[in-house]
Amino acid sequence: MAQAQKKVFGIVLAGGEGKRLMPLTADRAKPAVPFAGQYRLIDFALANLMNSGLNQIVVLTQYKSHSLDRHISQTWRMPAILGAYVSSVPAQQRRGKHWFSGSADAIFQSLNLIHDEKPDIVVVVGADHVYRMDFSQMVQQHIESGLGATVAAIRQPIEMSTSFGVIDTDPERPGHIREFLEKPEHVEGLADSPHEILASMGNYVFDADKLIEYVTRDAANEDSKHDMGGDIIPAFVANGDAGVYDFIQNDVPGSTARDRDYWRDVGTIDSFFEAHMDLIATLPIFNLYNEQWPIMSQQLNSPPAKFVRDGRGTTGTMIDSIISLGSVISGAHIERSVLGPWTRVMSGALVVDSITFDRVQVEPGAVVRRAILDKNVVVREGASVGENPDLDRARGFTVTDSGITVVPKNAVIER
Repeated sequence: MAQAQKKVFGIVLAGGEGKRLMPLTADRAKPAVPFAGQYRLIDFALANLMNSGLNQIVVLTQYKSHSLDRHISQTWRMPAILGAYVSSVPAQQRRGKHWFSGSADAIFQSLNLIHDEKPDIVVVVGADHVYRMDFSQMVQQHIESGLGATVAAIRQPIEMSTSFGVIDTDPERPGHIREFLEKPEHVEGLADSPHEILASMGNYVFDADKLIEYVTRDAANEDSKHDMGGDIIPAFVANGDAGVYDFIQNDVPGSTARDRDYWRDVGTIDSFFEAHMDLIATLPIFNLYNEQWPIMSQQLNSPPAKFVRDGRGTTGTMIDSIISLGSVISGAHIERSVLGPWTRVMSGALVVDSITFDRVQVEPGAVVRRAILDKNVVVREGASVGENPDLDRARGFTVTDSGITVVPKNAVIER
């Protein structure tokens, strides 16, 4: 007799404040931050789950969630007749008069969702990473292992161990986690690759009953920080009930040798900027154009992007860049940049190594270099941003140590 198929339920943790991405998160939750023009960060997690065959997904929200809730409701509409849905669920204080105190507490306070659906397996993922992953392969390994929890892990250089939760595996029981080390200074490399470690990706698969048991026990522990990676997974490890899924094994349809194990935590301005630069090469490090595993998002009711001469007949240029729908580039030079929907770049303007969000306007002769411009920013005629870090700081803009200037929503940059 064939084994009954397991029922799998998806939970996306999307309540993070994203302080390191300020000012991009000053008015929106981190998962709602625009990415690559037409996407939001949460689209990558949701697209991966949907492409993996999960069709019942909840998104747990909390911090400044309006734009995130609106994006989910407008974009991720599933056929209800088939029982499919992507539902945004805000913090509801179901367990007392307090908000989510951590990712584990977010699940504990939302256990009614699991009790309602009665799944066998729960997939828990973060909402702010850029990657492709077929979770069905991880779920299959989890089921075969017989363990209560499985942690997805990506190989990273051993010198980066202090930046990640590091997974130490048991050599006598391959696939079993022996110890979960939080940002260790000294750690052994992998047996098959001594210069690498396994770093947690923040994606997990659980037996539903075990997840309920562990987050309920954790909620009663006043010394816990109620964090999935910091408290729940170490508890599974301590009981010998946690396994690891090596991301390098994941085989996503349409992926290439260049991008098959790409994963980027865009938690800082620098990593957010670098992830955009990964998109624009001729052979991109992360390929948005994989039709076999599409990253879905809202389809904007917008005209195509347009490139035209300016009023004097001057021809503009566009090199190694992504230009979103509704944008008009008129006699300007765009290079190594990602422009969001309805961006206007006018005669003689220069945009290099930069990112714009929705409805940014760069007027004639203006210069934008190594900058991120949030929505509705206007760079006035002849003005510049990103060329003088001291001037940008004096204007009140954020400038990273690497020299990336971030201009907040609705700002007007004068000459």
